[in-house]
Amino acid sequence: MQNDPLILGGHTFHSRFILGSGKFSLEMTKKVIENGGVEMATLAVRRTNAGGRENILDYMPDNVTLLPNTSGARTADEAVRIARLARELGCGDFIKVEVIRDTKYLLPDNPETVKATALLAKEGFIVLPYMYPDLNTARDLQAAGAAAIMPLGAPIGSNKGLCTKDFIQILVDEINLPIIVDAGIGRPSQACEAMEMGCAAVMANTAIATAQDVGEMATAFRLAVEAGRKAYLAGLGRVLTDRGEASSPLTGFLQD
Repeated sequence: MQNDPLILGGHTFHSRFILGSGKFSLEMTKKVIENGGVEMATLAVRRTNAGGRENILDYMPDNVTLLPNTSGARTADEAVRIARLARELGCGDFIKVEVIRDTKYLLPDNPETVKATALLAKEGFIVLPYMYPDLNTARDLQAAGAAAIMPLGAPIGSNKGLCTKDFIQILVDEINLPIIVDAGIGRPSQACEAMEMGCAAVMANTAIATAQDVGEMATAFRLAVEAGRKAYLAGLGRVLTDRGEASSPLTGFLQD
């Protein structure tokens, strides 16, 4: 939305739907980006294939900001090395920090994520760390120089939705940085719900990649994110838990 920009690291975006591109074929990436109105997309550094026959960078439209991630990093030091490599490959200064040692649930290592964020922010990177939603960690990430906080909604690739909704709401209420829900979102309605909570943006990958029509699903996510943001800005109506209330007056209309 033109009059409601998302500001990340001094850069302005009008789309609040971020694409995780890891599960798409190279040929499908461009279509999903166009249908989703995407202005930022992640990429795994290993998919850039410098010098190889196929390079994901060749399938990214020029108007899309690249968000390389440190997928595969198990420590802060490994994440820093991957980030530096991404910059050398021409991916720019944005970096999504992922530090994951857990191979079953793929949960992020919050302490190592804080270390990597601090190191990369000092080197001039615009750091968007992926983290398990914990208020103390989010505060540490903000102090370390993060440009946004990216809590998971559910384990990566699960499509289970906003399992951590209450904890994400705490971050929205308490952290003075954009909160971007990353991982686990499985349906457009869940993306809309995250935006209604006050999240700044939503990232999706598996939910679109596993849909029967990925192009149409990308469109659905775009519309859901926009609807949720508009609802948040409009101010959601109150909820009554102890009674109902007529939508029209119940008195006076039978009088002559």
